[in-house]
Order: sequence, then structure tokens, then C-alpha cells
Amino acid sequence: MSEQVLRYLPASVMVLALLIKAPTLRRDVDRPLNRAACALLAVGAPLTFLASPSTISTVNRLTGVVNFSAPLVFGLITVFSGTCVVLVLQWRGGPPAAVRRATRLTVAAYGAATVAIVVLFVIGDAPVERVRDLDTYYATTPWIREMIVCFLLAHTVGTSALTVLCGKWLRRADRSLRPLRTGLALIVVGGLLDLTYLAAKWASVAARWAGRDWVVPADLALSLASGAALMIGAGFIVPLVGGSAAWQDFGRYRRLRPLWKALRGSAAGRVRTVPLAWWSPVGIRLVHRESVIDDGILALASWFDPAVRRTAYEAARGQGLAEDRAAVIADAAMLAAACRRRAACAQGVHPDPCRLESGPLDALAREFGASPIVAAAREAAASGA
Repeated sequence: MSEQVLRYLPASVMVLALLIKAPTLRRDVDRPLNRAACALLAVGAPLTFLASPSTISTVNRLTGVVNFSAPLVFGLITVFSGTCVVLVLQWRGGPPAAVRRATRLTVAAYGAATVAIVVLFVIGDAPVERVRDLDTYYATTPWIREMIVCFLLAHTVGTSALTVLCGKWLRRADRSLRPLRTGLALIVVGGLLDLTYLAAKWASVAARWAGRDWVVPADLALSLASGAALMIGAGFIVPLVGGSAAWQDFGRYRRLRPLWKALRGSAAGRVRTVPLAWWSPVGIRLVHRESVIDDGILALASWFDPAVRRTAYEAARGQGLAEDRAAVIADAAMLAAACRRRAACAQGVHPDPCRLESGPLDALAREFGASPIVAAAREAAASGA
């Protein structure tokens, strides 16, 4: 059961990423970056499925060729590695002519490596079916040995290029670009897992060349390879989904919940809102929530106290906060005070003029800092909303 999960989950993630990316490819088919990203996902999606022992045995049996899956899987992984390098070149950018020249050179090199893998398998001799350890079992067999080295070398170069570039980009990326940074971090983790898998494979092959028999445990190899594929696929999904308009609307909708809860009571007495169905899209829900907040603020306008805002602003500035953030916190503090005065007046605690004393500066800071409205304002300010 666990092997099936490791086999299908990475493939499902990459298929999902491809489905998300496909509409962009259809609109911007002339952009090499989109083509490279979609090619990477299309090649990577079936890899973990085809590389599983049960699928290898099935393919060998259906084709009637012993170890037919070896050049099939090795070739697809080589194409995947070459696509990683092409994607790195497109991401890095530079003069268009230089990027095109480097891309053509990469495609030619990895295309030649893929053809070499097939040719070396055809002229080599691998009569014994090996579904888990073909690379170590045939590490000393003429021609099959060269095929294995060609595959490992191409895969190592591709994964290293992708991991190094994404690591550099992660260090330079603005911290406000959370989906992009998360995606890059996942790709780096996936690349490191893949490099660990490759290091183990190189070590086992080198041990065989030295006359020793050291084989990477099949379960460990499967876990490393599947984990790498899963992380890399997720790394492509997160920026695609996280940067979409629907996800941004959902993030704003979630951040506005504390402010909506604090003001919906005031808005209810002012206007009757249209009820939402459970299937209403997040964009409609966001507009609805923002409307309730706006109505609540209008309902509280007569309870606003500029002195409270001024005191909170000075307190925020005194704590070293920037002017724009201090202004947000001051507005939130004034809203919080207005909510309390309105609630107190409704209970008859302060009949007239229904004003609460400002109190000492430190007490105000503690009150406003604990307010859910201030928490929402702080979060909105920090996220750039």
C-alpha cells in the first residue's frame, strides 16, 4: 500500500500542476518558459509510475524484451533532466540570442544522451531481468555499463543545475512573494533528495567497479526518488496556485474574518445583506465580506473619536513603527473604541454622551494590541493588503 502511494502521489501532483499550467500554455504558447515548464511536468508525471517494480515487470512482459523498461525509464529521466536545465536557462534569463543558443545546445546534448542510452542498450547484453537493481547488477557489463554512466551523469547535471539555481533565487526573492518562495524551497528540498538518491547510486556503482557488492536498499531508493518527485511537483504547483487571483482573494477573505466578526453586528442594523449559498465562489464571498465591513464602519462613524486615533498613532510611532503601519493601527484602534462605546451605550452603561475615557497611554496600547480588529489590521498591513 505504501509503495502504491509513493508511486501514484508524485505523478498525481505533477499531473495537477500540468492541468493548472495548461491554460497558460494555451494563451502564451510562444513563451519558451511556459513550454519548458509544461514539458517538464508532462515528462515527470509518468516517471514514478513507470519506474515502479510492478510496472517494469509488466512493460517487459508486454514488449517481450528483457529489461525493456531500462532504456525507457532511463531515457525519460534523461529527457526530464534536460528539461530541468532548459527551464533553468529560461528562468535565469539574459540576452535572448544567448538563451536560445544555450537552449539548443542543451536540447542537442540531452537528446544525444537519450539516443545513446537506447543504442547502448541495444548493442549491450542484459539477459537477466532486474526490476530493482539493474544499474548495480550490470555496472560492469560492457555497453550496459556505459548506458548507466550516461544516465547517471545526465541526471546529476540536470538536478544539480535546478537545485543550485532555485537555491540562489530563493535567497534573492522578496519575502513578500510567499508562494514563489515556498515553491522554490520545495524544489530545493526535492533536488537535495534526488541528489542524495544519485549519490547512493553512484556509490553502489563505484563499489561494484571496485569488486564490492554494495546495493542501495530498494525501499530507500524508492522513497528518495518518489519524495524528490513529490517535492519538485509541489514546488511547481504552489507558485501557480498561490499566485492566482482566486488564491489571493481567499487569502484576503481569510484575513478579513476578525474585522468582519467585529463589525457585522453594526452592519446588521444598517442594511440587510444578501445571503450566500454554500457554492458561492470565493470572489463573491470576498465582495460580500468587504460590503459588510464597509457598512459596519459607516454605522460606527458617529462613534469615532479622533483623540483615540491620535493617541494610538503616537503610541505606534513611539514603538518605532513606520508611518503607514502606525496609521493602520490608529484606525483600527479608533474602530475598536467605537465598537466598545456603541456596545456600552446599548447596555445603558454610558447613557450620555456615551464616550469612554481614553486612559493612560500604556493601557491604551495594551487594549488596542489585544483587539481582534487591530490584529486584522496588523496582518493586512504586514501582507501588503
